[in-house]
Amino acid sequence: MDQGVQGSTGTGIPSTRERPAPVSAPVPVQPCAADADARGGRQRATDADAVRGEHTHGEQPIPRPAVQRPSVRGQILSALRTALVAGELRPGEVYSAPVLGERFGVSATPVREAMQQLALEGAVEVVPNRGFRVVERDARELAELAEVRALIEVPVMLRLARAVPVERWAGLRPLAEATVRAASSGCRATYAESDRAFHRAVLALAGNEQLIRIADDLHRRAQWPLAGGPVRNGRAALLADAAEHTALLDALTAGDLSVVQALVGEHFAGAP
Repeated sequence: MDQGVQGSTGTGIPSTRERPAPVSAPVPVQPCAADADARGGRQRATDADAVRGEHTHGEQPIPRPAVQRPSVRGQILSALRTALVAGELRPGEVYSAPVLGERFGVSATPVREAMQQLALEGAVEVVPNRGFRVVERDARELAELAEVRALIEVPVMLRLARAVPVERWAGLRPLAEATVRAASSGCRATYAESDRAFHRAVLALAGNEQLIRIADDLHRRAQWPLAGGPVRNGRAALLADAAEHTALLDALTAGDLSVVQALVGEHFAGAP
């Protein structure tokens, strides 16, 4: 079971060194048990009325539409991924599911489930009776990820440059421009989402779902912060990275294979 905390990273995400005061919940929570019981009681009363024949005007009971509730676990997972990329979940720190649950205004269960998913992805590791430690990564691992991404994506992009019509590349221009706007915000987490969306759209032209899934996983891992310091790179680095998207799209449109190969290699090696 995860234990209380006694410290803070100073980033807004509590670590296991101090229990913070509860904050307002940015994530919707499921209805409380009392509300559910009340609704259930009302429904039972309605059903009982129907049995007694108290629909006095002959109207038919209105069927209840299916209610699609958002996935709390999914929202928490998304929020934790954002915090990880933004550096709010710091490498080497241990975080407790109950404390994070207080921060998000939910129980520990969806937080623990989301953290287990991050553990499967290699972002965190389980610390028995304490919580989850953010994995510490170094520059060598980042370089290895860049190399693997290049081995997978460069041949695909070269093939696409030969085969994809110009108008298909033109359809990706808004996504390239969106990365520039995201970079201008200076928010690393915002840029990370836009960056992955552009790369997914390019690779989607190959029509290979497995390729997209593997490449996106590698891309996400490459966006995690390194250990031993603050989040790398600022607004200028994000803008430079985004500008490479536009240049890459120009080269793909022109079918300039040598420029495509050079740009993709440089882009992965210098990715923020």
